[in-house]
Formats: sequence, C-alpha cells, structure tokens
Amino acid sequence: MSNSTPLSLPIPLIGAVGSPYTRKMLSLLRYRRIPHTMIWGDPSAVLDSMGINKPKIPFLPTFIFEDDKGKQQAVCDSTPIIYRLEELHQPRSVIPDDPALAFINFLLEDFGDEWCTKFMFHYRWYYSQDADNAGNQLPLTMDVTLANDTLQRFKTFFSERQIGRLGYVGSNDTTAPIIDASYRRLLSLLEKHFENLPFLLGEKPSSADFALFGQLSQLIGFDPTPRAIAYEVSPRSVGWVGTLEDQSGLNAEQKNWTSLESLPATVKDILTEVGRTYVPALLANAEALAAGEKQWKTEIDGCQWSQQSFPYQGKCLQWINNEYQNLSATDKQRIDQLITGTGCEALLSQN
Repeated sequence: MSNSTPLSLPIPLIGAVGSPYTRKMLSLLRYRRIPHTMIWGDPSAVLDSMGINKPKIPFLPTFIFEDDKGKQQAVCDSTPIIYRLEELHQPRSVIPDDPALAFINFLLEDFGDEWCTKFMFHYRWYYSQDADNAGNQLPLTMDVTLANDTLQRFKTFFSERQIGRLGYVGSNDTTAPIIDASYRRLLSLLEKHFENLPFLLGEKPSSADFALFGQLSQLIGFDPTPRAIAYEVSPRSVGWVGTLEDQSGLNAEQKNWTSLESLPATVKDILTEVGRTYVPALLANAEALAAGEKQWKTEIDGCQWSQQSFPYQGKCLQWINNEYQNLSATDKQRIDQLITGTGCEALLSQN
C-alpha cells in the first residue's frame, strides 16, 4: 500500500450522513487531526462537477488525492485509505506498533466493515418503520430544501432500490433472528468491555474502533429499531459512539494500547463472536468463488444462511491471511495463543 506522493491538505472527501464508512473516515480524520473538507453529496455528481474521473464503482466516502503529477484522483475503500494516510501523516497513528496486536486490529476492523454492516443494512431496510425513516432522511441529508414531491420521489426510489438489495447482505426472514442475535451479543460484549477500557485495544482508538463506530453511528444514531435495542442492552456503547464522533482532543501521546498478552477477556469474547458468525461466512463465500458459484450456503449460529457470492469478501479473506503470513514466527505464535478456541483460527488455514 506504499504511496510516496506528498499529502495535499485539506483532503476533500465526498460522503453521506447515512453512510457508515463516511462516518468511520470522518471521525478518523478528526482524531488524527488531518485537515479535510467534507462534501455531503453523491460522489458521481460531485466528481463530474469537478471534472475528476470517477472510480469504477464510486463508494462512500470517495476521497480526492493528488497523484505524483499533481492531478486529482478519486479514491475509495476505507482500509487502504487508512494505510495510505498512515504513510503520509505519522502523528496520532491508528495502527498499533506491535505487529501481532496490529493483526488483531486488522481482523476486528474487517469484522466491523464486513459483518457489522449486515446489522446496519438489515435493520434499516427489513423493518417498515426503519425503512420509512431512512427513505425520508437519506434524501434530506443531501438537500434539506427538497420540495415535498421531490422528496417523495427520492424516498420511493431509495427505498425500493435498497429493500430490493436486502438479499445481497443475506437479510431475509430466515436469517433475521441470526442477525438480531449477533447484534445483541456484540452489544452485550461491548458493554462488558467498556467497563474496563475506553477503546477496543487500550487507552486510544485504533482503526478497528473507527470501523465499529461507523456501523454503530447508524445503528445507534440513525435507525430506530437498533437504536432502541442499544439503549436497552448497552448504554456504554451509546455513550462511546457519542464521544468517538470527535476524539481530536484526546491526548494520544500520553495514552497506550494494551499489550497483546494483557488484553482483557472481553477481546477474546469479541473474537469468538467473529468466529461464530463472520468466519463461516467468509469461508463459505471463498469456497463458492473458487467453484465459480454465484451463491453460497452455510450454517451460521445453528441456522442456514444463503446469499450472493462476493469477490470483495474473497479479497478480505486473502488480505487477512497475507497480514498473518507476513508476521514473524514468534508473533504468529502469540496470535495463535490468543485466537485458539475462538473460531478465527479457521481463517488462517486458507491459502
């Protein structure tokens, strides 16, 4: 992920209030005190207006960097952007110095980005109350002055399109109880974890915190049903989301990450939730991709789960393995001691 191009500040990024990845990266930029310009809008329209070539698929958020010739280029995908920023701006890093702890951070960030987003998408569009809320709010966060008839057209368009995509994340009547149970378990684990630590891996946030925050910013701050669940199950998570929105004032230089060997039991419990739900999904998806199958099926938490195969999740599994294989033998042993029994060890048997 090396990039030697100097960082041109402030960095423009295009995103939406209702986008968990926009909120992930915006809070990270604030924490790292990296000057930025937040543009609320549709990346395709904004890039067209700026005369900048669009990525093949313009995700939210879309960053605008300068290449080595000073030409503006649109860049997506939050995790590679985080590592790019790490190389270009050293202060207030969000990647632990210890390679073994950095691997755990990488795994938890991926879990937040790729499994917890199922919570967000499911609650937002599966329940009629939440879908009605999102149908109204998503257009208004782009333009609060929309005329009522225009708002109604946008609401219908957004709602029908997104509800039609529920199957892409595996949300249906069969999997709804699995998703709900996983969300509630994670909240319960976070409630216990935050009794002892203010962030996932210590006294200051890592990139995994921002990934989880991005999803919870929607689940707790945007969508009615998961918000009510969070207030009931984990008041500490509610408070944590409110403060992680902007941690620019945290004196990070005087804070530390916990050593891998000193992590509280709650971290292993969270990794067990990763192994219980996300790991079988990743493995089944990889098997389907290898076989050229467009759908995958597997058992998750005692129930049958089926959804479309996604090449990106195949890359996620590959990236996790690459991070692990790049570790020293000693650090691999330290990781193995932590994750044995969580189910996460199954990820590392893949080539």
